[in-house]
Amino acid sequence: MLFDIDGVIRDVAGSYRRALQATVHHYCGWEPGHETVDALKGEGRWNNDWDASLELLRRHSLTDPPTARSSNSAALPSRADLIDVFSRFYFGSDPEGDPFAWDGFICDEPLLVDPNFFADLTNRDILWGFVSGAEPPSARFLLEQRLGLQNPPLIAMGDAPDKPDPEGLIRLASTLLGYSLGSDAPLIAYLGDTVADVNTVMRAREQVPQQRWMSLAVVPPHLQSPGQSVARAHYEKNLRAAGAEVIFSDTKAALNWDPNQI
Repeated sequence: MLFDIDGVIRDVAGSYRRALQATVHHYCGWEPGHETVDALKGEGRWNNDWDASLELLRRHSLTDPPTARSSNSAALPSRADLIDVFSRFYFGSDPEGDPFAWDGFICDEPLLVDPNFFADLTNRDILWGFVSGAEPPSARFLLEQRLGLQNPPLIAMGDAPDKPDPEGLIRLASTLLGYSLGSDAPLIAYLGDTVADVNTVMRAREQVPQQRWMSLAVVPPHLQSPGQSVARAHYEKNLRAAGAEVIFSDTKAALNWDPNQI
């Protein structure tokens, strides 16, 4: 069982998503709401939050009347400049510094599982790892320092092409099994929270059709409150339309999942 990280292992509504919103606001004075970000993510192409920020800026510049635009929105920033701004919101004043000194939005990330979750998976003879678009320092900070996992199997940003390209998923699954994927290999399930995550499994199925793949999904935490029932239902509909076979109420519910019931 392989996992995405953001929205699955940690709640990033107050960190990565907040950094995306703050970055867009920094450049154009407009801050996209959760509904706008969800709609963009629902297209299945914008798993990378830097690219999502740039795309929201681009779309805003096309729809905002010229007389209403701020001087900052006349042209899109370079990707490098945007990454620098995003990183200072997310990591804090010294993104390259000691992780224990980070003072950005990353400090506000609630955990959605605890270390016992992974111990339980191991006790059930389930191999596990992570395939995420998160930056490696952020992913390692979460997995190793906050969750206390020792050398967790991880494919993060830059280790493989961005999802929905399935290269990282296929590679980590093969590494964990120690042999080639195929009809003799056990089921490989991937748990994510976006259409891009579901599409990653669909593409892995196309590339390695003899292997049993399954797309598991969970709705991100910001849609799980009672007041978000309509938005949550719409989000789940998009996940199912993309091919998600099981949608959990939360990540911990994966421990009670029996693939033989599908």
